Amino acid sequence: MAVSGAVYSFGQYELDTDRRRLSHDGQPVPIEPQAADLLCHLVEHRDRVVPEEELLDTVRRGRTVSEAALAASLRSARLAIGDSATRQRCIRTVRERGYQFVAQVTVASTTPSAAPTAAVTAAAEADHEVIRFCRSADGTRIAYATTGEGPPLVKTANWLTHLDLDRTTPMWAHWFDGLTRGRQLIRYDERGCGLSEWNVPSFALDDLVDDLDSVVNAAGLDRFPLLGVSQGGAVAVAYAARHPDRVSRLILTASYARGRQIRAADDAERDAAQVDLNIARAGWRSQDSSFLRFFASQFLADATPAEWDAFAAYQRQTTSPANGLRFLEEFTRIDVSGIAHQVTCPTLIIHSRDDARVPVAQALELATLIPDSRLILLESRNHLFTADDPAWPTFLTHLDTFLSE
Repeated sequence: MAVSGAVYSFGQYELDTDRRRLSHDGQPVPIEPQAADLLCHLVEHRDRVVPEEELLDTVRRGRTVSEAALAASLRSARLAIGDSATRQRCIRTVRERGYQFVAQVTVASTTPSAAPTAAVTAAAEADHEVIRFCRSADGTRIAYATTGEGPPLVKTANWLTHLDLDRTTPMWAHWFDGLTRGRQLIRYDERGCGLSEWNVPSFALDDLVDDLDSVVNAAGLDRFPLLGVSQGGAVAVAYAARHPDRVSRLILTASYARGRQIRAADDAERDAAQVDLNIARAGWRSQDSSFLRFFASQFLADATPAEWDAFAAYQRQTTSPANGLRFLEEFTRIDVSGIAHQVTCPTLIIHSRDDARVPVAQALELATLIPDSRLILLESRNHLFTADDPAWPTFLTHLDTFLSE
């Protein structure tokens, strides 16, 4: 039943099986590559029940894939099209036989068959953006993008990103417009989210540093300035400490040296850290808007409830609930306080004075630990500067000035 180069339509969704692209009402829907492979196979073979072993062969592609990994890909595919294990409007589980795509499908159009290549949209081409892939030290697939022209600026990955969506989401679009002015921005999705591989064994700090190293090597960079945002700041500090010959300048914003569990000084702070983690867990597991809004409000303190909901919806598109929980737990244990003094390059630390997610004390600690650093505090409550935050253009001015010195 498969049609070469077909675009299948079901409900408000369209699936381009040739390019492995899923869209909803014309808007791209992020989907992990293995989940996309699984979904395409089920749609193309919707006339029958597909055995589990056949699906394993579909996503295996020469690698060892466990039944648990297949189940994770199936959950991701279902989530991407509004299904779940209990709400099986599209992908139905046929007990002891396999799975079948049961939604009504039409062939929307056909396109010439072509070998898969790195996807570059027309808009991206206009901005000289290219998305590529590389392998980290443990073999994990990492997606990275180069945007704009000029001297390079590398931005570490942070909570949570999707290369194919970030340019258009209100939370991040202004960041890329500002960071690509007169320069080439190199950014990437960290392991476990976005276009990078989702099924990975570890999210430890060393793994995240290896991911960054694989990206800059693949991009052919020798020496470059490095920007770290939020927990990406700890990754940037660790990389600069370990590779002093490669990082020319370091910019840290909304960053910290020690995760909340590590920096808790007494029982009250440890309890508060645990409560914060439990609320985030509850939100990710239940998708309850009250929990998710509380979590979002820590990132975007001055946003509206509707903007918090949009932030939560965006996060759900970037990774699986299981990975979201793994990220949260790992980030509370990050600690680069013991190596921050090894950073030798000039460092600019910019922080919101009333950051609701990472207290300003963490910026002060970084400025104390890093020898050649300067600290700038901006009048804002937002952890991530929004487009209409008065602190945003001030942040860009300081960054531009620092990089041009």
